[in-house]
Amino acid sequence: MLWLKALHLIFMVTWFAGLFYLPRLYVYHAMSSDAISNERFKVMERKLFFGIMTPGMIATFIFGIWMLADYAWVLYSGAGWLHVKLVLLALMLVYHVFCGVWLFDFKQDRNRHSHVYYRWMNEVPVLFLVGIVILAVVKPF
Repeated sequence: MLWLKALHLIFMVTWFAGLFYLPRLYVYHAMSSDAISNERFKVMERKLFFGIMTPGMIATFIFGIWMLADYAWVLYSGAGWLHVKLVLLALMLVYHVFCGVWLFDFKQDRNRHSHVYYRWMNEVPVLFLVGIVILAVVKPF
């Protein structure tokens, strides 16, 4: 059980590292105007999304679901905190998909947002992180 928790946390940190950094790259990409910078950002964004973020997300879900199936659902299925945490995870998955949509837009040179928009979007993972950690550690409900 402790190995599952450790692996879950390791990959969660990996996923969040990407969720924090990718929108920051979008800020700089939206501000860039030369072709060399645009191409460099495209490579960095693609590698981060497909090489770090998405594998981190998949592994986080694998180990999280494994823990749910092994013991957590039986212990905490009636606990409100777990349901709220799962809702936040679903919303975080939606945010991850939006990051992929923005990646595709930049790849096609069809970005529709300003750097200010991405600055605001860069703060969204902080809200998820705070909520999920408090729910998982404090179990307030």
